[in-house]
Amino acid sequence: MRALWVVLGCLLALLAVSCGRGERASATTRDSKREARFAVVTHGQASDPFWSVVKNGIDRAAKDMGAKVTYQAPQTFDMVAMSRLIDAEVARRPDGLIVSVPDPSALARSLLAARDAGIPVLTINAGGDEAREMGALLHVGQSEYDAGKAGGERMASAGVRRAICVNHEVGNISQDERCRGFLDALTKAGGTGRVLAVNATSPTDTQQKILAAATPEVDGIFTLGPPGVHPALAGLSQSGRLGQVKVATFDLSPDVLAAIRDGKILFAIDQQQYLQGYLSIVLLDQYVRNGLLPAAEAIPTGPSFVTKENAAAVIDASKKGIR
Repeated sequence: MRALWVVLGCLLALLAVSCGRGERASATTRDSKREARFAVVTHGQASDPFWSVVKNGIDRAAKDMGAKVTYQAPQTFDMVAMSRLIDAEVARRPDGLIVSVPDPSALARSLLAARDAGIPVLTINAGGDEAREMGALLHVGQSEYDAGKAGGERMASAGVRRAICVNHEVGNISQDERCRGFLDALTKAGGTGRVLAVNATSPTDTQQKILAAATPEVDGIFTLGPPGVHPALAGLSQSGRLGQVKVATFDLSPDVLAAIRDGKILFAIDQQQYLQGYLSIVLLDQYVRNGLLPAAEAIPTGPSFVTKENAAAVIDASKKGIR
């Protein structure tokens, strides 16, 4: 937690010297004694291992800032349902809105409506490249293309030449960018690869599809999160190729961390989702109370890499709900 306060201190120092650019610096400040009310709408349920860490960051920041925060997400990856949740929050007129944007075209109308209603909007996790066009003040997350590219470079350096990129959430632009970056890096290194679309709601079907796609010449499997990597490991184990095919993934879970520690996964790309939740609340609170905002379009929280060498330390942090 001490490291987190160091990050926060540096961030607030940045806020003190840069109040944003142009119209972004002109916020209508709120009564500092009144409890601010923020709404968070993402495409991930708080019960999901990844999103539960985001929610932990949100809850901690809400407590630290003295703000009231609601968190909502559709039951499945459903952009119609998500846009309705955003519309409902806009109608309630919160002091600020934080959203993930996995499908910009599907959510743009709702986000522009929030802007037109005078509600400050920050984006987290997904949609960073499109955030400003939809009226968002700032994005807290990582460049998914750059993260995928870095993953491709690492796998190529590990000797991978023929790989599949497993997309478990078709329709999420962040997933598309991850695979695009990965394949660009692999191709530049002299390798080849392709995207395999699977259904995250059916682990058995996902395992079968990965097993069928992992033909003998495939020496690498790159997945975009726990819903893809666990079926991949199960399929390789079933076929007797676990340890022969190199596996890497995005994002963390207790099982992913254990597999990295045990040498079953080469690495995981970590976007520090706790900070996505925590910093988004802090930044929005400072904006609505004091008119302060960093002079940047994005606050990068990743990518970083979890490997066998540092997995034990990250496992300890995950037990505290921050990784």
